[in-house]
Amino acid sequence: SKSQQETDTSTEGEERNKLAYCVTDVPPWYLCIILGIQHCLTAFGGIIAIPLILSGGLCLQYDGLTQSHLISTIFFVSGICTLLQVTFGVRLPILQGGTFTLLVPSLAMLSTPEWTCPAWTQNASLVNTSSPEFIELQGSIMVGSLFQVFVGFSGLIGFFMRFIGPLTIAPTISLIGLSLFDSAGTKAGHHWGISGMTTVLIILFSQYLRHIPVPFPTFSKEKRLHTTRVYIFQILPVLLGITLPWLICYILTICDVFPTEPNQYGHLARTDVKGDVVSRAPWITFPYPGQWGLPTVSLAGVVGILAGVISSMIESVGDYHACARLSGAPPPPKHAINRGIGIEGLGCLLAGAWGTGNGTTSYSENVGALGITKVGSRMVIIAGAVLLVAIGVFGKVAAIFTTIPSPVIGGMFLVMFGVIAAAGVSNLQYVDMNSSRNIFIFGFSMFCGLVIPNWMFKNTTAIATGVIALDQVLTVLLTTSMFVGGFLGFILDNTIPGSKLERGIVAWNKAHKEDSSNTLESGDVYDLPFGITSYLSSSSWLRYVPFCPPGEPDSLDGADTDNSPLASKVTPVSRI
Repeated sequence: SKSQQETDTSTEGEERNKLAYCVTDVPPWYLCIILGIQHCLTAFGGIIAIPLILSGGLCLQYDGLTQSHLISTIFFVSGICTLLQVTFGVRLPILQGGTFTLLVPSLAMLSTPEWTCPAWTQNASLVNTSSPEFIELQGSIMVGSLFQVFVGFSGLIGFFMRFIGPLTIAPTISLIGLSLFDSAGTKAGHHWGISGMTTVLIILFSQYLRHIPVPFPTFSKEKRLHTTRVYIFQILPVLLGITLPWLICYILTICDVFPTEPNQYGHLARTDVKGDVVSRAPWITFPYPGQWGLPTVSLAGVVGILAGVISSMIESVGDYHACARLSGAPPPPKHAINRGIGIEGLGCLLAGAWGTGNGTTSYSENVGALGITKVGSRMVIIAGAVLLVAIGVFGKVAAIFTTIPSPVIGGMFLVMFGVIAAAGVSNLQYVDMNSSRNIFIFGFSMFCGLVIPNWMFKNTTAIATGVIALDQVLTVLLTTSMFVGGFLGFILDNTIPGSKLERGIVAWNKAHKEDSSNTLESGDVYDLPFGITSYLSSSSWLRYVPFCPPGEPDSLDGADTDNSPLASKVTPVSRI
């Protein structure tokens, strides 16, 4: 009968959605290692992309050895920050890595008129990495991250979320991708054939082949040697899409198909452009704070970084709820969210101190991997974090990634930055786009976010107030497209009359309430480890500290829901 068929269909759906391991479970050690490797591979695209983009602004595009050390550093810090987040932060299985929200203001800082790459860096074998601009970027990230630490541990994140809706998030996130079109076009244009092949392969794997399983030989005591179907294209489309063209470029380089003259078209598709960087890189390297020099601070840099920090905080709140739902945990309570944001701020502080040129944030592509594997154990993420630290220590591994040809990177950027732009626009699904008010706010914010920074880049001396510090602040902010668009969206959305239903706040809150799962008690997941919660419970006054677990489990449901309207976050690779 029809009702019986519906019941069977419902049962099948529940079986497919059933978790193999929830957040507090501990899988066998070998499964932890295998799935930890998978999480590292899933995050590779985003982590590696950031230092490769920054290398141009840092004048390191021809210095493979320093690039490899920068990649080692960001892997090392990502692993440390992940361990802190899973152990003392929000305590969900959520991986930390470099963030694109800090990339745009960082590039704006490095593109100011006072800083241009010396001519000798265009073909030098070694660049002086203790440049004043890089250490100033480090210091600005460290000071800006203190704001996130304060907002998280003080509990102010709920207050900020009251005023930030989809019409603020949509232009902010979209302009991250759109503002990087020049970087993507430049790298892809070094050889359009190779970059086009990379783009086609990533699209093929991520969109057309993602539902096709690939048989892999496996062994178990019960079934002995047998095959298991794995959706490899759905899990690793970016890695596969980069590796194949990279291998082809290596073969064509050996056969001298690409020109050897640096000025000829296609030369940058060679894998030996950076020379013998792999052989010169040390086997073991230990990144340490201040390795590029003692960080300095500028007001312009700090203000620019703050725009990225605020965006990162808002995105991460959505990640926490999505991760809780996919790992079999109840919705994260306020004290866990406060602690998570505070630890992320601490992670950005460490990233600035170590000198990654970036901060850290939660990776939603890895949250998506939880839904694919049906393994939500935080022990798996801990294993992945240890592996990230190990990769950061082995210098040869990072050096290998610097040999990826520029056109291959450009092809990846065409997909990645396009998805970032679309991810921002996807937030408009909660908004009434039949409203002329909302159309005006989004359109005006987006257009100004493109026009004003573009004009500023062409008229770098236009701002001359007579106060040098103020000139620098305004220049950095007005050349940061995500700040211009996000700021205009924030002001207009909170000042132009409109109901919560029209603004999308009601739909956002509804989506947030639906992020619920009652498979575990809140205290089982979000309490602090090593008996710290039991110790704190004996001190009654500590229960009122925003990041400490209270006596009774709390959540952001009910009256507090308005404090966190963001229900989910979409970032580049999560949709790829």
